[in-house]
Amino acid sequence: METEKNIKHRKSVIGIVSSNKMLKTITVKAEKRVKHPRYGKFVKRVTVYKAHDEENKAVQGDKVEIIESRPISKSKRWRLTRIVKK
Repeated sequence: METEKNIKHRKSVIGIVSSNKMLKTITVKAEKRVKHPRYGKFVKRVTVYKAHDEENKAVQGDKVEIIESRPISKSKRWRLTRIVKK
């Protein structure tokens, strides 16, 4: 696949699988805390990623790590690297 040198510069995200109903595709919700621009309070923001899961290993509720990759389809730009917690 790719060499270790290329993988070092790719973004990785840890999130929770919210759907695995598609074939070889999972939907991952990643939560981050950002500071509100006016009030200064930290608020939660959720980003949804579609990731490629070649062997359909991940199920709903799993904590997974995904990594940036080349475009696989119209909406898939991420790939499953490992399942952190079942």
